[in-house]
Amino acid sequence: MKSGTNKGKKLNILVCNDDGIDAPGIFALVKELKRIGEITVVAPAKQQSAVGHAITMNSPLRVREYHRDGKFFGFAVDGTPADCVKLAIRALLKKKPNLLVSGINHGSNTAISIIYSGTVSAATEGTIFGIPSIAISLTTYAKADFRYAAKFARKLAQKVADEGLPEGTLLNVNVPPIPEKEIRGVLVTRQGKARWDDRFDARRDPANKEYYWLTGQLEETDKGLQFDQSAVRGKYVSVTPIQYDLTDYEMMAKMKRWSIDRLK
Repeated sequence: MKSGTNKGKKLNILVCNDDGIDAPGIFALVKELKRIGEITVVAPAKQQSAVGHAITMNSPLRVREYHRDGKFFGFAVDGTPADCVKLAIRALLKKKPNLLVSGINHGSNTAISIIYSGTVSAATEGTIFGIPSIAISLTTYAKADFRYAAKFARKLAQKVADEGLPEGTLLNVNVPPIPEKEIRGVLVTRQGKARWDDRFDARRDPANKEYYWLTGQLEETDKGLQFDQSAVRGKYVSVTPIQYDLTDYEMMAKMKRWSIDRLK
């Protein structure tokens, strides 16, 4: 079952991110998406990277209008990306959007990073509400030019609006941080198995109290352009369809032979 097609219709697009409403990536994204629809921005008031799918339950969510260059840009929410999407759909918007685009994230969201990503979680929340959703990232933490990633996001958003997506599925996009002329193409990929080799540096603050700072590097174990991380490294745009259903159906079938019902 598809989450709905909107071919030929005027689009109402909800835009979110995890880098914060003042991030350059979301500004570049909105500028492009305005070419295909009406845009509403509801994004975190401050940096919310790597918060995953956290939601706020024990403190109030405060919302303020955010202006850029003297013009209204969107709503800044004192919460997580998932909070922003929930609040937008349940309280701020008069009608449900046709499409949700999250990004453009400043940094990679491939392989194991997907489960930590606030960018992906915003799109996942849109999918839970039955909205065709896209998460898009530019795979660098250095100073970046978001223009090509934004242009690709606009083209893909129009394609998703025309074709729809299966219920429960979103698209996770990663764009290499290189000039457009160096992009070799676009690949439909699978989530890779690369994982972070986490390390904690023990440090001392000015009061000589110990604290820890998370560091590490991604251990790239995937080989072949069918994986997201490898595709990006090979100068391809990676588009990965992902789901929020975490059930291991193969293991579920095996466990039926365990006679678990006798463990009562």
